[in-house]
Amino acid sequence: MAFTASNGRTQTSLSDINITPLVDVVLVLLIIFMVTAPVLQSGIEVSVPKTRTVKEITEERLVISINKQQRVFLGNDAININEIASRIKQRIRDPQHQSIFVRADEDVPFGAFATVMDAVKSSGITNVSIVTQPLDAHGSKR
Repeated sequence: MAFTASNGRTQTSLSDINITPLVDVVLVLLIIFMVTAPVLQSGIEVSVPKTRTVKEITEERLVISINKQQRVFLGNDAININEIASRIKQRIRDPQHQSIFVRADEDVPFGAFATVMDAVKSSGITNVSIVTQPLDAHGSKR
Protein backbone atom coordinates (compact mmCIF):
# COMPACT_ATOMS: atom_id res chain seq x y z
CA MET A 1 0.00 0.00 0.00
CA ALA A 2 1.47 3.31 -1.04
CA PHE A 3 0.64 6.82 0.02
CA THR A 4 1.91 10.30 -0.76
CA ALA A 5 3.64 12.28 1.96
CA SER A 6 3.18 16.05 2.40
CA ASN A 7 6.44 16.80 0.55
CA GLY A 8 5.18 14.96 -2.58
CA ARG A 9 7.15 11.73 -2.24
CA THR A 10 5.47 8.39 -2.54
CA GLN A 11 6.15 6.12 0.41
CA THR A 12 5.16 2.56 1.16
CA SER A 13 3.84 1.45 4.51
CA LEU A 14 5.41 -1.27 6.57
CA SER A 15 3.10 -4.26 6.19
CA ASP A 16 5.11 -6.93 8.02
CA ILE A 17 3.46 -8.39 11.10
CA ASN A 18 5.59 -8.41 14.21
CA ILE A 19 5.01 -11.83 15.81
CA THR A 20 7.45 -11.43 18.71
CA PRO A 21 4.77 -10.23 21.17
CA LEU A 22 2.52 -13.11 20.10
CA VAL A 23 5.28 -15.65 20.73
CA ASP A 24 5.98 -14.09 24.14
CA VAL A 25 2.34 -14.34 25.18
CA VAL A 26 2.04 -17.94 23.96
CA LEU A 27 5.17 -18.98 25.85
CA VAL A 28 3.93 -17.36 29.06
CA LEU A 29 0.56 -19.15 28.71
CA LEU A 30 2.34 -22.44 28.06
CA ILE A 31 4.40 -22.06 31.23
CA ILE A 32 1.30 -21.18 33.26
CA PHE A 33 -0.54 -24.28 32.02
CA MET A 34 2.49 -26.50 32.65
CA VAL A 35 2.71 -25.29 36.25
CA THR A 36 -1.02 -25.52 37.02
CA ALA A 37 -1.82 -28.83 35.27
CA PRO A 38 -0.38 -31.12 37.99
CA VAL A 39 -2.29 -29.17 40.65
CA LEU A 40 -5.57 -29.64 38.79
CA GLN A 41 -5.01 -33.38 38.36
CA SER A 42 -4.26 -34.07 42.00
CA GLY A 43 -7.95 -34.05 42.92
CA ILE A 44 -8.94 -35.58 46.25
CA GLU A 45 -6.14 -36.38 48.66
CA VAL A 46 -6.44 -39.98 49.78
CA SER A 47 -3.67 -42.01 51.40
CA VAL A 48 -4.54 -45.50 50.19
CA PRO A 49 -3.27 -48.60 52.03
CA LYS A 50 -0.11 -50.37 50.86
CA THR A 51 -0.22 -54.03 49.76
CA ARG A 52 2.10 -56.58 48.16
CA THR A 53 -0.05 -57.20 45.07
CA VAL A 54 -1.03 -54.15 43.05
CA LYS A 55 -2.60 -54.24 39.59
CA GLU A 56 -1.75 -51.35 37.30
CA ILE A 57 -4.71 -49.28 36.12
CA THR A 58 -4.67 -49.24 32.34
CA GLU A 59 -8.03 -47.77 31.41
CA GLU A 60 -10.18 -44.92 32.60
CA ARG A 61 -12.90 -46.06 34.99
CA LEU A 62 -15.34 -44.52 37.41
CA VAL A 63 -13.66 -43.86 40.79
CA ILE A 64 -15.31 -43.41 44.18
CA SER A 65 -13.05 -41.83 46.81
CA ILE A 66 -13.43 -41.61 50.59
CA ASN A 67 -11.10 -39.10 52.25
CA LYS A 68 -9.93 -38.90 55.90
CA GLN A 69 -12.98 -36.87 56.89
CA GLN A 70 -15.18 -39.67 55.45
CA ARG A 71 -16.48 -37.44 52.66
CA VAL A 72 -17.45 -39.42 49.56
CA PHE A 73 -16.57 -38.32 46.01
CA LEU A 74 -17.70 -39.69 42.66
CA GLY A 75 -14.88 -38.73 40.32
CA ASN A 76 -13.95 -35.28 41.65
CA ASP A 77 -17.48 -34.31 42.73
CA ALA A 78 -18.55 -34.52 46.37
CA ILE A 79 -21.63 -36.70 46.68
CA ASN A 80 -24.13 -37.70 49.35
CA ILE A 81 -23.73 -41.37 50.21
CA ASN A 82 -27.46 -41.92 49.63
CA GLU A 83 -27.13 -40.74 46.01
CA ILE A 84 -24.27 -43.06 45.00
CA ALA A 85 -26.45 -45.80 43.48
CA SER A 86 -28.58 -43.42 41.39
CA ARG A 87 -25.55 -41.40 40.18
CA ILE A 88 -23.69 -44.58 39.16
CA LYS A 89 -26.75 -45.82 37.28
CA GLN A 90 -26.81 -42.51 35.36
CA ARG A 91 -23.16 -42.78 34.34
CA ILE A 92 -22.85 -46.50 33.59
CA ARG A 93 -24.72 -48.18 30.76
CA ASP A 94 -23.91 -51.86 31.45
CA PRO A 95 -23.43 -52.50 35.21
CA GLN A 96 -22.84 -56.24 34.78
CA HIS A 97 -19.73 -55.77 32.61
CA GLN A 98 -18.51 -52.40 33.88
CA SER A 99 -16.08 -52.10 36.77
CA ILE A 100 -15.54 -49.33 39.29
CA PHE A 101 -12.64 -48.34 41.57
CA VAL A 102 -13.00 -47.47 45.26
CA ARG A 103 -10.21 -45.37 46.84
CA ALA A 104 -10.47 -45.16 50.61
CA ASP A 105 -8.03 -43.45 52.94
CA GLU A 106 -6.29 -45.97 55.19
CA ASP A 107 -7.64 -44.16 58.29
CA VAL A 108 -11.30 -44.49 57.24
CA PRO A 109 -13.24 -46.82 59.56
CA PHE A 110 -14.39 -50.08 57.99
CA GLY A 111 -18.04 -49.17 58.67
CA ALA A 112 -17.85 -46.15 56.36
CA PHE A 113 -16.11 -48.21 53.70
CA ALA A 114 -18.71 -50.99 53.99
CA THR A 115 -21.56 -48.48 53.63
CA VAL A 116 -20.06 -47.14 50.39
CA MET A 117 -19.49 -50.67 49.09
CA ASP A 118 -23.12 -51.54 49.85
CA ALA A 119 -24.29 -48.47 47.93
CA VAL A 120 -22.09 -49.44 44.96
CA LYS A 121 -23.41 -53.01 44.98
CA SER A 122 -27.01 -51.75 45.11
CA SER A 123 -26.39 -49.89 41.84
CA GLY A 124 -25.87 -53.24 40.11
CA ILE A 125 -22.07 -53.08 39.77
CA THR A 126 -20.55 -56.50 40.40
CA ASN A 127 -16.89 -55.77 39.58
CA VAL A 128 -15.45 -53.47 42.27
CA SER A 129 -11.69 -52.94 42.62
CA ILE A 130 -10.06 -51.43 45.70
CA VAL A 131 -7.18 -49.02 44.97
CA THR A 132 -3.95 -49.61 46.94
CA GLN A 133 -0.28 -48.68 46.67
CA PRO A 134 2.61 -51.15 46.43
CA LEU A 135 4.93 -51.75 49.39
CA ASP A 136 8.48 -50.49 48.98
CA ALA A 137 11.31 -52.86 47.90
CA HIS A 138 11.93 -54.13 51.45
CA GLY A 139 8.32 -55.22 51.98
CA SER A 140 7.52 -52.62 54.63
CA LYS A 141 5.17 -49.67 54.74
CA ARG A 142 6.66 -46.25 54.17
